[in-house]
Amino acid sequence: MRWLILALASIPAMALWATLVFVGTANGWLRTALAPPGDTDAFVAAVRERLDAEHNGNGAFRLLQNGDLAGEHYVSVDAPVTADTRFQVASVSKWLTAWGVMTLVESGAVDLDAPVQDYLRRWRLPEGPFDNDGVTVRRLLSHTAGLTDGLGYDGFAPGEALQSLEASLTRAADAMPGADGRVRAGLPPGSEWRYSGGGYTLLQLLIEEVTGQPFAAYLDDAVLTPLGMRRSTFALPGDEVADVATVYDDAGQAAPHYRYTATAAAGLYTTVADLTRFLQAQRPGPDADPAGRGVLRPDTLTLMRQPAARTRGTDVWGLGHMLYTDNDAGGFIIGHDGGNRPAINTTVRFDPASGDGIIVLVTGNRRLASELGGEWVFWRTGRLDIASYADALDRVVVTIAVGWAVIALLFGAIGWRVARRRPVAGGPADDPR
Repeated sequence: MRWLILALASIPAMALWATLVFVGTANGWLRTALAPPGDTDAFVAAVRERLDAEHNGNGAFRLLQNGDLAGEHYVSVDAPVTADTRFQVASVSKWLTAWGVMTLVESGAVDLDAPVQDYLRRWRLPEGPFDNDGVTVRRLLSHTAGLTDGLGYDGFAPGEALQSLEASLTRAADAMPGADGRVRAGLPPGSEWRYSGGGYTLLQLLIEEVTGQPFAAYLDDAVLTPLGMRRSTFALPGDEVADVATVYDDAGQAAPHYRYTATAAAGLYTTVADLTRFLQAQRPGPDADPAGRGVLRPDTLTLMRQPAARTRGTDVWGLGHMLYTDNDAGGFIIGHDGGNRPAINTTVRFDPASGDGIIVLVTGNRRLASELGGEWVFWRTGRLDIASYADALDRVVVTIAVGWAVIALLFGAIGWRVARRRPVAGGPADDPR
């Protein structure tokens, strides 16, 4: 009975420990910011130091405050990198793709809540156990359409034939390891958030079907050029793009420049200068230019920033971008990270309320840009963003397990000592003398 009591008593202690670890990790109790809060110069200097020490290739960094440039730094191992050097930015492409989709929503050509199949002729979602009519444009934008492709694209090496868009949707030949690669509803649409690169490839087809233009041409006409992003392009698959930062692997060796059929998901080329213009367009301009700069209406931007997907009880996605954490102004810090083979890593994060943001584009390191983006969020808010918290989960699980083991040993030791002190029948305590 005493052992049972001790075992039951240990349960609240274990629950308290797990809660403390989860809350402490999310709030960065044991984490130190790169710079003191509010010290912009110190933060920029810390980022420069990290980039200089860890880049292994080419990199570009910009910090914005109130929509204006507050710091920048460029690193390279070959030709100098500048604000106008093009980088392949991987999944940051999806954020710009979402703007392209929303131009069609604003014009009335696309209904957010219509089945995507209503607009498709060249390819159809395969029949399965779930109703494909639930695969709507809104759910594709927010990764809640029930697609189980798991894509991640590895791309095609120089000289390798690219798939057609339709063939890639059927089964991507360049699916990253572990990805199913088939674009299909493997879960009930709307049932949960699950990241799907294939969903954005489906949106690429949607744009081509509705507009009658190649995806890259429409995005150029409808989004990139009007925003002044003249060094940016969703190049047609196989097209040569000039002035691109050399790709390096994480050992610092020059690597192949992979191309993508799924350009909407992974194939944007852009610069930190153009991405600065993109972030500035998220807010009203200095000359009374409206947020969206006429490409999208301000109310459309507000809609895109509303939570559209949750996981583990947390708002994680809007329409086209992540919701990294609360911005303490009734909204979210928004943006997107990206990673392409072999070691391209990018992050673009922005607070629409303040105009503060960070852009980091790197080749030669698989995690550096995302880590610096997380450091920026923590420096500004004192909290881990959802991406950094997800990265920390393995450590959280280990910490909880170690704590539980210590608690079990402690209560076991208490039980052992209590048992040793218990009088034994026939012993001194039972002696009638």
